[in-house]
Amino acid sequence: MLHRDGADVRRDGQCRAVSGTWTSAYDDLTFKDAADLDIDHVVPLANAWRSGANRWTQEKRKEFANDLTHPQLIAVSAGSNRSKGDQGPDEWQPPSRTYWCTYARAWTSVKATYELSVTVAEKGMLGRMLDTCSS
Repeated sequence: MLHRDGADVRRDGQCRAVSGTWTSAYDDLTFKDAADLDIDHVVPLANAWRSGANRWTQEKRKEFANDLTHPQLIAVSAGSNRSKGDQGPDEWQPPSRTYWCTYARAWTSVKATYELSVTVAEKGMLGRMLDTCSS
């Protein structure tokens, strides 16, 4: 994730990011130290659990938690990730409103892909966030 989401990322012999530049899409902050970042699950694991993942096999839960194919994992500032916690979009929105469209599309894509439920409040806020999309 750090390599994918960063610029000019260099890795050591153990594949750890040792230098680079990262911009956290949630809050538009730029970082030069990977330790200042977290890898966020766009749809948090606890939220997924409450939305239907509790009925999944252990294998499917592992697939969801490590999904690199869908827009589920993203490198963001540790502060924004920790303020988000396991909240849905009805309770937490990225501080950067310019990211709302992308975030809502990612959330919707992940929920649809994994056939997870959406609450009425979640759907309402997703609609408002999607209204920020230009096309």
